[in-house]
Amino acid sequence: MFKTNLIVFGTRPEAIKMAPLVQKFLKKKNFNTKVCVTAQHREMLDQVLDFFEITPDFDLDLMRPNQNLYSLTATIIENMKFVLEEVKPDYVYVHGDTTTSMAVSIAAFYSGAKICHVEAGLRTFDRQYPFPEEFNRQLTGKIADYHFAPTLISKKNLLAENTKESNILVTGNTVIDALLYGIEKVNAENFKDAEIENLKSILNFQKKIILVTGHRRENHGEGITNICAALKAIAENNPDVEIIYPVHLNPNVVGPVHELLSRVENIHLVSPLAYPAFIWLMEKSYLIITDSGGIQEEAPSLGKPVLVTRTTTERPEAIDEGTVLLVGTDKIKIVAETEKLLKNTAYYKAMSMLHNPYGDGKSTERIVKFIEQL
Repeated sequence: MFKTNLIVFGTRPEAIKMAPLVQKFLKKKNFNTKVCVTAQHREMLDQVLDFFEITPDFDLDLMRPNQNLYSLTATIIENMKFVLEEVKPDYVYVHGDTTTSMAVSIAAFYSGAKICHVEAGLRTFDRQYPFPEEFNRQLTGKIADYHFAPTLISKKNLLAENTKESNILVTGNTVIDALLYGIEKVNAENFKDAEIENLKSILNFQKKIILVTGHRRENHGEGITNICAALKAIAENNPDVEIIYPVHLNPNVVGPVHELLSRVENIHLVSPLAYPAFIWLMEKSYLIITDSGGIQEEAPSLGKPVLVTRTTTERPEAIDEGTVLLVGTDKIKIVAETEKLLKNTAYYKAMSMLHNPYGDGKSTERIVKFIEQL
């Protein structure tokens, strides 16, 4: 039976993880698939759309200076009313834990559409950590009709919340689908990218490359200071290492990072990288230090150990598998674990060759098949 899909996202991470689903559904003749972006993030979102060759049918363009959660939530709900009335979708797809996903779910519920939650069931069980993401995904989970859980642990979380089991499908994570597509594309002979060429010019790939990212609110202040102190110590203790840090533009991040690290010779502070350059750099890196959830999922597929600068994670599977290690913002622990990975070959090999619990690149295929059978 012919059905109408509306796939909605607003941030760069959502766009990356939803792009394979968009591509898959657009090839299906039995679905009329429309794409709406809220543009909760603007420039970074557009870069991903270009890379995956996706043209939205609706662009709400909601990003504003000094945006806050109150106005953003209200604006998304109000603007989605007109999109939903025009498209009249049978299914609305949202992703993960953003304010876009939470607000779109509310609007879609009001419209009577069935809500499909991609990357469902992740939990820290602390609504304040990470904020507001944990609340967003819990509320989206309460509203959603169908839940595409990346892992069995995510499914168990949903079942514990009395979600109907027949409405849950364990799919793996679509970020792996996107990553495998992206790596093949950036490594093609005819692929040209100015950011990648710049990285080749500033980094010495004869050395071990440590890729660093960090932006979470809970690490602002003392956490960022401690992380920077650790990175400085690692760089000074290991001249055979180069650290590259694409610095998030949030003033709470860019200010202290540049103040503490800009004069360290083997630390390179660069502007945030577009998705193609970032995944290329991940593949070329020796290890990764990050507070990103997505990188915790992607890096194991590339055989890269990850040190996570958080005290808890909603992605425990990689911790259990041993591909990811929580180090928090403790300078001593960050330095010690990095040094161990740099100098203990057996330890590095064990951590980098383990199984990735987040997927095999066929997650979108499973989602589409599930919807086709409804």
